[in-house]
Order: sequence, then C-alpha cells, then structure tokens
Amino acid sequence: MKYPLLLAPLDLGFTTIKNRSIMGSMHTGLEETEGGFERMATYFAERAANNIGMIITGGIAPNEESSSGGAMMSSDEEATKHRMVTDAVHEADPDVKICMQILHPGPLAYTPNAVAPSAVKSRIGRFVPIELDKAGIQKQIDDHVRCAVMAKKAGYDGVEIIGSAGYLISTFLVKKTNLREDEYGGSYENRMRFALEIVEQTRAAVGDDFILIFRIAAMDMLEDGMSWEEIITLGKALEKAGVTIISTHFTWHESAVPTIATMVPRAAFTSVTGRLRKEVNVPVITSNRINMPDVAEQVLERGDADLVSMARPLLADSAFMRKAVEGREDEINTCIACNQACLDHTFLGKLTSCLVNPRACHETMLNYLPTAEAKKIAVVGGGPAGLAYATVAAERGHAVTLFEASSEIGGQFNLAKTIPGKEEFHETVRYYNRMIEVHGIDLRLNTPAGAATLKTEGFDEIIIATGIKPRKPDIPGIDHPKVVSYVDVIKGKKSVGKKVAIIGAGGIGFDVCELISHSGPSGAVDRDVFAAEWGVDFENHPRGGVTGVEPKVAKSDREITLLQRKESRVGAGLGKTTGWTHRITLARRGVNMMNGVEYVKVDDAGLHILQGGQPAILEADTIIICAGQDPLRETYDDLVADGLSPALVGGAYEAKELDAKAAINQASHMAAAV
Repeated sequence: MKYPLLLAPLDLGFTTIKNRSIMGSMHTGLEETEGGFERMATYFAERAANNIGMIITGGIAPNEESSSGGAMMSSDEEATKHRMVTDAVHEADPDVKICMQILHPGPLAYTPNAVAPSAVKSRIGRFVPIELDKAGIQKQIDDHVRCAVMAKKAGYDGVEIIGSAGYLISTFLVKKTNLREDEYGGSYENRMRFALEIVEQTRAAVGDDFILIFRIAAMDMLEDGMSWEEIITLGKALEKAGVTIISTHFTWHESAVPTIATMVPRAAFTSVTGRLRKEVNVPVITSNRINMPDVAEQVLERGDADLVSMARPLLADSAFMRKAVEGREDEINTCIACNQACLDHTFLGKLTSCLVNPRACHETMLNYLPTAEAKKIAVVGGGPAGLAYATVAAERGHAVTLFEASSEIGGQFNLAKTIPGKEEFHETVRYYNRMIEVHGIDLRLNTPAGAATLKTEGFDEIIIATGIKPRKPDIPGIDHPKVVSYVDVIKGKKSVGKKVAIIGAGGIGFDVCELISHSGPSGAVDRDVFAAEWGVDFENHPRGGVTGVEPKVAKSDREITLLQRKESRVGAGLGKTTGWTHRITLARRGVNMMNGVEYVKVDDAGLHILQGGQPAILEADTIIICAGQDPLRETYDDLVADGLSPALVGGAYEAKELDAKAAINQASHMAAAV
C-alpha cells in the first residue's frame, strides 16, 4: 500500500473513520441557493463515493443573529431538509462519516444584530457587535446545543464547533476582543468558560455516540492573540469537556498573514498541530495547503496529526482519494490554491466553484456524459481553454486532435508557473498532459493549424482556442527600445534594468512586479523563508505566533514603479482573498505604486506622465507593458475566409485579464454539449 498511514482507519471507540482523509469545511453558497439541498446531496455524495474518510460541511448558523439570512439549523423542519444530504452520503458509502459545522460568526455577522463578548468591532466586520449580557451568553450556548441536537436528528454523524477565525467563540478567548470583567472575561480560565460550557452541554445533549469536533486557532496569526500555553490549556480542557477530536485552524480572517494562498508552502502549519498533538490524548486534525496524497502521508509520518483535512483539494477533484488508493496520483486535478472561484466567490456572496474544475458545486448541472454520436474534433490551441475542451470532449468519446503551435501545452499557464509563488500551476499542466494520454487525444505540438490541414482531415467540429495577444497601448514612443512586453520579460527573452516602470497594475502587472522584485532562488518557497517574510515565529510561538516579530523582507535591488490609469487603489481589482498579500509583499519590497496616471510619451529620458495634472518623468531604463490583452483571432479569421465554421472559446472568444477561470468554465460547458 503506497499510503499506509493516510489509508489507515481511525478507531474512535464508538465508531471508526475509514481512513485519515477529511474533506474539510468550506461554505459553498449551496447552503442558501434554490434547490441547494439537492445540489449539496449530489456534491457531497460524489466525494463520499470516492473513498474520503469524513466530510465536514460548510458552516451552518445556530440562530438568527448568527445566520445573516443564511443557512441555519434550529428546527425540525430544517433538520428534515438536511436529511437529504446525510442520506445521500451514507447511501454512497455507509462507512463515510459526515459532520455538520456549527458556525456562529459573532462580530463578523453581516447584521446589525451581531453579538460578541464585548462591543469591539472587527477590522473586517461591518458592525460594532452588541455586547452579550449573561442571559444572552446562555442563549448562545443553548442555541449551539440545540443546533447539535438538530444535526443528530438530521442524520449527521457529528458536528464541528468552530472556535477560531475571529468568529464568536474565538473572540471570548482573546483578551483584545473580550473586555469583560465577569466570569466570562478577565483571566484565561474565565475566557475559556464560554467554549467549554458549549462543549459540555452539547456532549450531555447528544450522548456519547456522536462525533464532537472543536476547531481551535492553534496559531491565530494575531497580534496579542493566544499564547502557546493558553492553546495547550484550552486543548486539555476541551478533552475533559468531552470532545472526540480537536481540529487545528490557523489565523483569524483579519490577520495579515496568508495561510491559504498559493504562495504559502505546502503543509506550512502542520508542525504546530504536531506540537499540540503531544499535549492531548484525543485525535487531532491538521489542515492548510495539503493538496496531494504524498504531502498528507508525509504529515502523518512526521506525527503532526491523526487526520488530514483537505477542503479545496476535494473541490478540485472529487476522486482525489480514489485516485490515491488506485495509484493514479498523476491523474489528480490538483488544487493550486488560487482561490479565484472558491474563496473569492464565497466572500463576495457568489456560488463557489473551482478554477480547475468547473463541475465543483455544479454536479447536477454539468456532467461529462458519453456521447451518442462520436465526432471528429479539432482543437486549435493548447492553453487553458483548448485543454479543457479537448479533454472533456475526449472523455465523452469524441475523437480529438489538439494542435499547438509551440513545443508544449499550457499556454498562459506556462507564464503563470514561472512567477514566484505560483509554482502550483506546474501541477495543472501535468494534469492535462496526463489527461491527453488517458483519453487518447492526438496531440500535435509545433503544429500551427491552417485551413488546408483542417479541410483535408475532414473534422466535424473546429474549436479555436488560440488565446490572447498583449495589447499595445497608443502612447507616443511606444516602440522605443526600452519598452518591452510582459511576455518577453516572463520568458526571459528581454533583460530588465535597474529602474523599471510597469504600465498596468492588473494581475499581470502584479505578477511581473513579483517576478522582477523577487530575490533568492526560484522554486517553491521554503517554510522558514515564508515565516521570515511574514513575521511568523514557529519555533518560539509568541502570542498569536506573530506578536513582536517583524517581517524580514529584502528590498528589491531595482527601483520599480507600478502604474495604473484608474483613480482607484492600485490592485483593487485583484482577488479578494489574495490581493492584499500581493500589495503588502510589493510594498515591503519598496515598489512604488501610482494611480490616476496619464501616459504622455516615452523617449530617451524615460516615461513621461501626468498625475493629478502634474507632469513628471520616470527615468526608467525598462518600461514593461502590462496593459491588457486582445483576442488572438488570426487563425479564426483565416478559417472563416476559407469557408469553414469554427467556434471560438477562451481568450480568443473574449480577452480578459488572463481569465483562466472563465476560459476553462466556458470550454467545459461547450465540450459537455457537443
């Protein structure tokens, strides 16, 4: 057996988890959408049928003040609706456990009725929360207990109570958010009381044969957060209070340390879980950036955890664990931690999906069923859209020929994977290479597809996925020798000087800025380097893991200015969950960011601009153009002129900011319907 620890069962005494893999909690929006319970049932059942050990749902609120109008579990009627989900999971595999997460956001609730131990507004909260009186505290405890009881009625095997992330329970634990002077505030013993009473009373209500998980912030990445001694104290107290499992979480949502972005090293935080595991006698779950079975196995080998939580990896590939069991790891559609279709959607109130797997959360709507009539299909272009179309169409039984003018597939992914912190894109290219083999696609590299070839071979369908071309802005002097394209910079075809101006501050501009300001070796970031750059002390674990620790970021040896025409904050259009990390990183490296810029001309003196009506000259020796893209349609136009009727997909259809999410989604839907 290749993964003996990951695939080993875990005996909880009253029940057994079939292996050590968990699909961790992630709110998807299905909880609130029309027909959501049917869709959730299919979504979770598909994962259950593919050998996951345990599933934890997205957060479900215990009462009105915590629901913000979203999903709630407080009545028999709501429990009956959830029975559809639990029955589907248990029918898919009776040995798979499913637990419901109870989430009370406290001061992060999107309602003026938000409650907290004290009237302390979160940095990212909308409202100053209402301070709970003692009757209010007891109500919150009672509502958590009732929620767990309803979950048991609904057929769940257990619940996870979340006591981290800046949600209600965690705000009782931390002094800066708990200013109380009664028995629920002051000393740490008092600040733990709320959490422990919830656990004790829940255990008494649900009995001993029900999985009770408590999720704590083992390192909350918060100035003046919990100390290591307090975390140990809490863990031991939770064990005595009756928890079955302790799940470790890292960070509050308002923390200024990334924990889930692609720049975070794989399994960066599991050693913290390992330290806690030595202090308690119940099984412990670890999480964050564990996206392949070998990574999970290594975590278990080190003794860092008893169970490994992988939320987004199971979003990216529902058959993740099935492929691990069968030795097909190279067929896993790996989570690249881009957050673009999952967490960015969640925090914008949109339905969750996945950039590399648009079926995620759409399992009742998008399926790759065998075709009734096999067609001969030509796909021109081996970038994200072409790869998605070709592999889906071939999986369904069509005969697909994929034409790629260059020497490798990947298209814009081959640019992305060279950017420091985006190395995970290598995995997506690897996945598509393997899918080309598995589905028998006729791949023709170094082969531009012209009308003569396509006519001769008699294709039934021709799909043009030729992507985009960089836009050349209309600026006097734009052809000056010091002006270069971002493509040539990323590919290393053009040298970059010491004084650099970057025109365009979208995602590409930030990527280029990251590339040319980066110091040190290329490749995946080492955990110690990451810790130093973000001010995390894994060894000494000060309060919150960060208190008193200054980030150590090397200033760039280049003088870089990142410019945009818009008056809005530079980088405002980046992803909600990762954009702030890029802005902070570049600012710490000394990158100058300018908005509201008008480009006047380029000459030997540099880049002439106006900002706020005031003229200035940036004495740049390299000016990098990152000013957007246009569709690359020359092949399409030639084919139409020759009497063919090709279809456009991806960037060739609509050029956006290298939007692989939209390209893969569109291509997958088209290929599912052909």
